[in-house]
Amino acid sequence: MNKIVNHLPTKDLQALDAAHHMHPFTENAELAKKGVKIITAADGVMLTDSDGNQILDGMAGLWCVNIGYGRKELADVAYAQMQQLPYYNTFFQTSHVPAISLSAKLAEISPEGFNHTFFATGGSEANDTNIRMVRHYWAAKDKPNKKTIISRINGYHGSTMGGASLGGMKGMHAQGGLPIANITYIGQPDWYNEAGDLSPQEFGLLRAKELEEKIHELGEENVAAFIAEPVQGAGGVIVPPESYWPEIQRICDEYDILLIADEVICGFGRTGHWFGTDYYGIRPHIMTIAKGLSSGYAPIGGSMVCDEVASVINSAGDFAHGYTYGGHPVGAAVALENLRIIQEENLIEKAASDTMPYLAEKWHDLSNHPLIGEANMVGFMGSLVMTPDKSSRAKFAADVGTVGLIARGHSFGNGLIMRHVGDRMIISPPITISRSEIDTLINLASKSLDETLADIKDQGLYK
Repeated sequence: MNKIVNHLPTKDLQALDAAHHMHPFTENAELAKKGVKIITAADGVMLTDSDGNQILDGMAGLWCVNIGYGRKELADVAYAQMQQLPYYNTFFQTSHVPAISLSAKLAEISPEGFNHTFFATGGSEANDTNIRMVRHYWAAKDKPNKKTIISRINGYHGSTMGGASLGGMKGMHAQGGLPIANITYIGQPDWYNEAGDLSPQEFGLLRAKELEEKIHELGEENVAAFIAEPVQGAGGVIVPPESYWPEIQRICDEYDILLIADEVICGFGRTGHWFGTDYYGIRPHIMTIAKGLSSGYAPIGGSMVCDEVASVINSAGDFAHGYTYGGHPVGAAVALENLRIIQEENLIEKAASDTMPYLAEKWHDLSNHPLIGEANMVGFMGSLVMTPDKSSRAKFAADVGTVGLIARGHSFGNGLIMRHVGDRMIISPPITISRSEIDTLINLASKSLDETLADIKDQGLYK
């Protein structure tokens, strides 16, 4: 049996990578000069690189390794499924046991009324499905003009043409002719950076009411849906004020607008509940799922669809849409085993009652650091907003992201993966992280902030 092993020195692996591998969201020419960090193994919350260094993964991969690395059960299930049925599709009036079993399990753990799943291989594809589905839904109800989907500035819904269009990130829209037609945006509920003198309560209502204003502007007869993440993840862990989601729900209900909750990051335990929808008491019509569905062990995603929408779609003839690998039997089997582990080991309940509040307390203490203006934490999604002046919430005298990049460099150098979004530092560790590992994370984060502060003082940026 051929096995991929690290048989080359790091520099040789870096050279091969630079010669042949194109990286996502990366200046590849610059990375080639620097050389990539090569991850060769992982266990629990720890990664090992090609030089043998240990790194605490504060991001659970890309927000996805919810049960941690090294769970042999998932490998065993994948192996067994590959031997029995390595692949088959669910087109053309066929199905298979893993897809059937997973869709039934998802109906069991999801909010009431969610009994249907349309599978994809990731969140981006699932959000493309959502565009097609909501427009098909309204056309089937003899309202074909209801095509426009409202999203949020700085929201993230993937990087396909549809997913990136649903997302409101200007840097992505600058490439590839985005956004596609009939998608528009309202402001994000980022109190720290955008509220001015408004209280969180006032600002949450203000931003939610932008949805109502946009519906009036476009005409209710033209609006199909509103899509949003319960907590904006890639946008910087933007935690909405408490007033925000109840008002969004009221507006969607009043104006007959479908609500899509993008649960790709928030789902499967990250908020201390199965879904961010549960955390905020949202009643969506569609939930986008991926990432924690398989804890990243196999690519899989999907759109969970409420009974009302599913009944219309299922009665409207062919839904001319699908993916070769949607509901892949190996991915579905791995996801099913992942959900079994989460459920039978009570991982969400244990984290919600113990390690999540423990991390939240330690994380909020970092707001006392002279560099930090605000610390946010929902479940195991956290952000630190850096500022040179806490009282005024000022920005640095440099391009946005300059200080964040410095902090990320120190974090990586200290053996902790924290991500930077602009001048925010964010984390999202596996939900299996222990108290002692949380202590290590906090100590490394504090050390990295100290080193960042020293650097920016030397560079004249802390003023």
